[in-house]
Amino acid sequence: MLINPGAKSSVRRDTTDEEQDEAYKNPFAPPDEATATPRPRSLFGEILDWMLAPLLLLWPMSIAVTYLVAKSIASGPFDHALETDVDVLARQIQPVNGVATLSLPDSAREFLRTDDVDTIYYQIVGPQGELVAGTRELPLPSEEDKPQPGVVEYRNETLHGTPIRIAYTSAAIPQLAGQPYALVQVAETLGKRSRLANDIIKGVILPQFVILPLAIVLVWFGLSRGLAPLHALQQHIRGRRPDDLSPLEAAQAPAEIAPLVASFNELLTRLEQNMAIQKRFIADAAHQMKTPLAGLRMQAELASRQTVSAEVRLSLEQIAASSEQAARLVTQLLAMARAENHSTSPALEAVDLVALARQATQDWVLPALAKQMDLGFEADDRPAIITGHPLMLREMLVNLIDNAIRYTPNAGRITVRVRSDNTTASIDVEDSGLGIPVDERAHVLERFYRILGRDGEGSGLGLAIVREIVNMHEGELEILDHVYQDTPRRAGTLIRLTFRRVQGRDLP
Repeated sequence: MLINPGAKSSVRRDTTDEEQDEAYKNPFAPPDEATATPRPRSLFGEILDWMLAPLLLLWPMSIAVTYLVAKSIASGPFDHALETDVDVLARQIQPVNGVATLSLPDSAREFLRTDDVDTIYYQIVGPQGELVAGTRELPLPSEEDKPQPGVVEYRNETLHGTPIRIAYTSAAIPQLAGQPYALVQVAETLGKRSRLANDIIKGVILPQFVILPLAIVLVWFGLSRGLAPLHALQQHIRGRRPDDLSPLEAAQAPAEIAPLVASFNELLTRLEQNMAIQKRFIADAAHQMKTPLAGLRMQAELASRQTVSAEVRLSLEQIAASSEQAARLVTQLLAMARAENHSTSPALEAVDLVALARQATQDWVLPALAKQMDLGFEADDRPAIITGHPLMLREMLVNLIDNAIRYTPNAGRITVRVRSDNTTASIDVEDSGLGIPVDERAHVLERFYRILGRDGEGSGLGLAIVREIVNMHEGELEILDHVYQDTPRRAGTLIRLTFRRVQGRDLP
């Protein structure tokens, strides 16, 4: 038997309109792009921002404050030197013929004017405002800034476009009548001050370029260590089985998230109670609904054996057939409920698909013979072991074989085949029916969908149940075209289910 490559198409866990509707109702489903809301940031990033943002903001502010402090520190020694020069000059003022003069050697005058870095200026103004000695262009203080006698004051000025620092005082001349005062000023450019301030800043700021990245790394490491219990809790929750509703260990959680863990445990308890109620409801519904339908069918069959008219017999046969369909529909609805509710399913165990498929095929031999069908089974010599729910996998096979028998004409051919390799195991159910058109393959996986114009008494739930069970076992479902090699004109359907095989585990 060969598969026609040209007619092959696959359906792998297609998303139906019904699933999309459910996704909108599910608060944990990804939001649609049109209605997406901004995702909240991680707790790690939020704490890191609140720790690093003030640090990075305060860093330039500390540089500015350090610069101002450095300038103040650098100005102290130089202001003291200017004050000494002002005192020396004030003592050298002597009256000559009633006029204030500066008695200063020429070598001292040159010393006051020259410097390796800065230029020094001095100025002495007599009581009448006359220039006694020094630089005439040196700015004079305002009336508000005139100093008290014997008190040295400081101010910043500009001379020839260059910033200068001026120390000045009023010097008394006792030998003159009325004890007048002379203004004594000594000024200096700011080269040495700026150089010293820069050296101080370099000594303070350069280590910060090493300390700041190190502080950021330590903050990152500290946050990572502090949030490690959260990551451990996350991995623990992700590693739990879907049907594991046992409480989390709240004693090992940090005190800050202990209330969250306690609330989560309460939610798990309520969920477990709800699942138990739902499981009891499914069991009760199966019993309460199947029993009356079986009784109705039995009564109809018993009544049809009595001597009745042809019209009554036909009605009784229709009642029996309808009750059988209703019982099958109830069974499928309950199977769908169990497939959708994974938490009510039994624990996973190792399942041999070869043995399971062989037994399921044998159970449907009589219904196939009633329609004169050739129902066959093929499998490899070795077992095909997967991890799954035996009852759900059997329900999946029952629906596939039932669908094939219902929708394949009389005297048709149906083959169930199991294959496996080192990583996967697959089940093929192929029939010689009319096939499923490509544009219908996504829709036949929806609930209660039936292709128009097809004969059969199905309810449209069989393939939907198969899809749910395949998804539960993290498998893949494909609907393909199939052509029999011996009868090329007889086309059919191939449904292939692929599962991940258990490594290193075979039946004894």
